[in-house]
Amino acid sequence: MPDSSESVPLHGYRGTAPDETAHRPRGLTVAISREAGSNGWPIAQAVGRLLGWQAFDQDVLDFMTQDETAFAELVADVPTSARKWADARLATVVAERGLRESSELTEMARFALTLAARGEAVLVGTAVGFLLPTETTVHVRIVAPLERRVTQMADRLRLTAAEAEAEVRATDRRRADLLSVLVGRDATDPIGYDLVLNSSRLGVVGCAELIAQAVRFKQVAEEVVPADVPTA
Repeated sequence: MPDSSESVPLHGYRGTAPDETAHRPRGLTVAISREAGSNGWPIAQAVGRLLGWQAFDQDVLDFMTQDETAFAELVADVPTSARKWADARLATVVAERGLRESSELTEMARFALTLAARGEAVLVGTAVGFLLPTETTVHVRIVAPLERRVTQMADRLRLTAAEAEAEVRATDRRRADLLSVLVGRDATDPIGYDLVLNSSRLGVVGCAELIAQAVRFKQVAEEVVPADVPTA
């Protein structure tokens, strides 16, 4: 049970477990889900530059699972209440999904939640976004036609068209399986996102600008209050 001396935020996780309602992330996070070959990572980097935030993809999260020192330095300024939110949310995910506490999947979820608790981060990965609260997260899905994604993959990995298509489909399948295991959700369901953007029509810059604008709107609409600051 949360300490009765702490104020419950007016804008936060109503209807969830008591341990989570007493705390919240320090600020907003952008969580980007993407189809393979749809330029999700370049878009995330562009969003980070526009907002002055750091972008993190799966490779960075994997690195942090191996380098606790680097991760500790990154999140050293995360407020206590935000850390408590991350711990409570992770405990809920582990219990609900039957994950082993020492598994790589659990570690990935722990790092992603702690980064979200820190706020002002752009996280790329289909499973990550669904771990985070809608109140303090701009959830985005990046899509593109299959032929464009195959061309992108072929150019990036120097593959034949047939090899690139197989890689695109395999990557999409792995990401869908990860999402199913971690949160039991369908990545293609548009209801789970604030924005679904077609990068083949809008380009990297256009997608990034729209995401940054959505962040600015949500900052005003949700009146995000820094952690450890009592609400009125």
